[in-house]
Amino acid sequence: MSEKLANDVKTSHTKVALISMAVLFVMLAISVVVALLSSRGMPTQLGLTVPMWALIIALASQWFGFVHAYFYQTERYYDLVGAIANITVISFTLSFAEHRDLRALLLAVLIILWALRLGSFLFVRILNDGGDGRFDDIKTNFFRFLLTWTLQGVWVFFIQLCAILAISVQNTQPLDGFAIAGGILWLLGMTIETVADWQKRRFRSQPQNKDQFINTGLWARSRHPNYFGEIVLWLGVAVVAWPVLNAWMYLGLLSPCFVIFLLSRVSGVPLLEARADRRWEGNADYLHYKNTTPVLIPKLR
Repeated sequence: MSEKLANDVKTSHTKVALISMAVLFVMLAISVVVALLSSRGMPTQLGLTVPMWALIIALASQWFGFVHAYFYQTERYYDLVGAIANITVISFTLSFAEHRDLRALLLAVLIILWALRLGSFLFVRILNDGGDGRFDDIKTNFFRFLLTWTLQGVWVFFIQLCAILAISVQNTQPLDGFAIAGGILWLLGMTIETVADWQKRRFRSQPQNKDQFINTGLWARSRHPNYFGEIVLWLGVAVVAWPVLNAWMYLGLLSPCFVIFLLSRVSGVPLLEARADRRWEGNADYLHYKNTTPVLIPKLR
């Protein structure tokens, strides 16, 4: 019986490894194709276009972080490395731009401010909490953990793709209504995300709320208001970038689409909803909250 169990476990691990490697290969292939297509006609820097360099930097930084993380079996620096990668990629893009106009500077500033805020918040949170429960079953498996770090590298590339292309484009345009509208959207999203994170952190810091779920403030209007804010701010970045995109560069609009897909279907809402359902299973108050509160888009009343 024990031998059969051991064989089943081995088979399961092999299956997970194969699936993880297949997904990793597909993600990398799609990323390279998008980088090549979206940068058609662009000048090269040291033999490659800026989008290709951005993808390489994003992935290399994550794989470097993975080596340390797997060796020490820790997710402590996952979000910090992601934030540093975001800042590095956009700074590199700006430094290689042939025409650094106000739109390019605005896009870079918006992304750097976002990365600094979110990266520092997540790093402090994981230091205080001592870990991230989402990684408990992942970090012990080499291929799943590698896939997670690779996904973050792909995430860095795709969420910035619209800005990368807009900054790298040769034809520039002065700031206009799109820049103003996009800036307002970014500010709105940034505010919602920041306030939601602060409210949840404050809620969890109070001893009487131990083992309770938050349903106050913005969290009374959406079960994931921070993710809603994240989506809105990246839509704002895309709006700022829109006027200078052309031809294959419209692939940059994958940026907000990728954010929406990732948060609503992959690593954001599904994982947290599953954890919450397990944690408060049978809790009448939680079931009422879940049935009366939208999962993402906040209700107005």
